[in-house]
Amino acid sequence: MAKEFRLPDLGEGIHEAQVVNLLVKEGDTVKEDQMVVEVETDKAAVELPVPFAGVVTKLNAEVGATVSVGDVLLVVEDGRGAAATPAKKVAVPRVASAPAPAVVVGRGAAQAAGGDGRGSAVAEPPGRRFGPVPAAPAVRRMAREQGIDLRQVHGTGPGGRIVREDVERFAIAGPSGSGGPAAPPARRVGPAPAAAAAPSSPAASGPAFAAPPEPLPDFSQWGPIRREKIPQIRKTIARQMVRSWSTIPHVTHCDEADVTDLEQFRRDHGEAMAEQGAKLTLTAFIVKAVAGALGRFPVLNSSFDAAAAEIIYKDYIHLGVAVDTPRGLMVPVLRDVHGKGLMTVSKELKEIAEKAREFKLDVAQMRGGTFTITNVGSLGGTISTPMINYPEVAILGVGRLAQRPVVREDKIVPRKILPLFLSFDHRIVDGADGARFLRAVISFLESPLNLLLAS
Repeated sequence: MAKEFRLPDLGEGIHEAQVVNLLVKEGDTVKEDQMVVEVETDKAAVELPVPFAGVVTKLNAEVGATVSVGDVLLVVEDGRGAAATPAKKVAVPRVASAPAPAVVVGRGAAQAAGGDGRGSAVAEPPGRRFGPVPAAPAVRRMAREQGIDLRQVHGTGPGGRIVREDVERFAIAGPSGSGGPAAPPARRVGPAPAAAAAPSSPAASGPAFAAPPEPLPDFSQWGPIRREKIPQIRKTIARQMVRSWSTIPHVTHCDEADVTDLEQFRRDHGEAMAEQGAKLTLTAFIVKAVAGALGRFPVLNSSFDAAAAEIIYKDYIHLGVAVDTPRGLMVPVLRDVHGKGLMTVSKELKEIAEKAREFKLDVAQMRGGTFTITNVGSLGGTISTPMINYPEVAILGVGRLAQRPVVREDKIVPRKILPLFLSFDHRIVDGADGARFLRAVISFLESPLNLLLAS
């Protein structure tokens, strides 16, 4: 009897994954709970065990293919019956061509698009022109903030339900949803509509999503080229960056911290901390300094709800710390930092950094952050403009620590200077508040004792 092994539910909000490795081949004998396929989703890679034993008679997924929850990955024959009809093979997706222009005539369709019915038109996928669009309130709000008509979005959830990832994909790829050119605009029938009225709600006045990409030229006419499928992790990063840049008005404020005393403290106590399993890094001090400053400036620990015209203040501090890995940037989250001492923070930083580089983080470990820290100092550079990790409202970048000549009491002395750059959401954070927050971070870094007392 043949049994189908399908892609299981991997967590809340996860509806698809990319196959990165097949651990078995057709004809192999597998045991119950044996790992058979590795998939990657939302910056986390997991190996999936098959829940039954037998012989693999059919592989339905290829390396590089994107599969949805419920898709058949492989078929296993346990020898007790005839084989079932093989499931449709999941192939590596190809860029879809743009659909033909739609012609929509009638008052009802025009009103659905927000017009007055006198010649307005909107291109909509078949079967989606009338009736309510299945989507959760949070997804509807997200679409409103980005100016997206949900009737043009293809839903990949159960029963065609539109999920958050569908809206993010639409914002990047347009109606085609495939990363290719968006569907062309609908042809108008009748006179052109009058200019739209001024927006009357915070959502309507928000920034529009980025324009869909234009077709690329044929680069092969100038020389050899090669194409590689975009990894799932890079797709996730791309969606997040487009959403952040198109939604948040970024402002970056830069300053410097004199961490000479802090570095001396690290040298004096680093060995003792190492004996207790903690690595006393500069990042650990920065994490504690940011947590202390967020307690004084809670608006930088909030989120902006444009649809409701509200600021959501969070009474917890979960800090995301960007980690450079061979597969791309990952941002695991340290939770409740304000209630933890320097020793605990140092141990947890070491643990999550190792898991990130080994690609062993759970999806839950990269969600729920309220503020992000990215340290590019080890790679060089003195100034950067980091992108805010939406829906957070700020991110702190850290540059290269360097010894520089500084004037102290009319004398030139060598000091260790650390550049810091804060990007923040200018809708709810004024420049003065951003500067004050950064000065609070610097005050903690320049006085290690105050930092420890604040713990």
